[in-house]
Amino acid sequence: MEFELSQEHKMFQDMVKNFGAKEMGPLVEECEDKEEFPQQLWSKWAEIGVLGLQYPEDVGGTPADSIYECILTEEFGKVCQGITSGLTTSSILAAPLVYKVGTKDQQSKYLPAVVKGEEVFAIAVSEPNCGADVAAIQTTAVEDGDAYVINGSKTFITNGTFADRVIVVAKTTKEAGKKGETLFIVDKETPGFKVSKKLRKLGWRSSETAELTFEDCRVSKDRILGEINKGFYHTMLMFVTERFVIAALATGLAVACLEACLRYARERTAFGRPIGTFQSTGFKLVDMAADIELMRLLTYKAAWLFDQGKDARKEACMAKCFASEAATKAAGKAVQIHGGYGFMHEYPVSRFFRDTKVLEIGGGPSEIQRGIILQLIGFPEYAHSGL
Repeated sequence: MEFELSQEHKMFQDMVKNFGAKEMGPLVEECEDKEEFPQQLWSKWAEIGVLGLQYPEDVGGTPADSIYECILTEEFGKVCQGITSGLTTSSILAAPLVYKVGTKDQQSKYLPAVVKGEEVFAIAVSEPNCGADVAAIQTTAVEDGDAYVINGSKTFITNGTFADRVIVVAKTTKEAGKKGETLFIVDKETPGFKVSKKLRKLGWRSSETAELTFEDCRVSKDRILGEINKGFYHTMLMFVTERFVIAALATGLAVACLEACLRYARERTAFGRPIGTFQSTGFKLVDMAADIELMRLLTYKAAWLFDQGKDARKEACMAKCFASEAATKAAGKAVQIHGGYGFMHEYPVSRFFRDTKVLEIGGGPSEIQRGIILQLIGFPEYAHSGL
């Protein structure tokens, strides 16, 4: 049992930490204010090799374990949650489905451009009438000769405004429930596909989120990703990764809160001494630091189990649930420690506070995570169609 990162992991951590501070940090406030994603970062991320951590060398990737992805997500998440969510959605969640369940032709066609930062992926699961209940989606794909015709709408789609390709979950056998769903790769220029609305959000403002519509959107059969009517199960595979990645993102936010509070608590004085020396403030810092240790342990354990080919669903759900809620507590404490300044736009803790709540919602809300955990620790009869 090891509780230390390897030398390779530490070198990678130093590299992405420096990149985040120098290349991402200066862009954050402007991108948050404009609610725009900094597109210039894709090519820079490609240069440092973080867009192909899962992929084999024959498509330009750098084979790496999930710990690298957690390190990347935490370090970049400290800098900006919104920007980091755009990267992780394309390169850690959506495009890897092409590698994991796609054909060799699909891998060679799509993945090199992702690794080079030339193309961006999104994944479209949630719909206006269903979010966590993936089995209840209403978007349909009807076979028509050598193609399928997709009709429906999707919402809350990260990268949806600018993604070059979207992996769409659609019903191919309506009466079969979750056993009748299939994944399709849809290009942004496909007739019938439209970005119907750019969504404005409480937090993650530099992450562009959209509502998408499909009206008689015809896609050829070579755009089917994975097996027909196995889309639900392919998506569930992605959800395990998504959960420990969100836990890493939450950990990054909590670390950013702690670091900001430590600086402020040393500099800000009251009654003749730094406020960090008062128990009411100092103990908040201690609780934040302890929670961060627990967040990392849960996150890295889930990632390690996943890499070992073990069932990591329980651990991933625990990591996501605990880390997202701990990050919310950390952000609340950070604003409280900063007092009136914590409510001001000029202080980053106000952004941390806005950003944190979605961590308890995206990737399945905490209630869903607890339901899955309850099933896996001894109550399999606890049923939920979205699990």
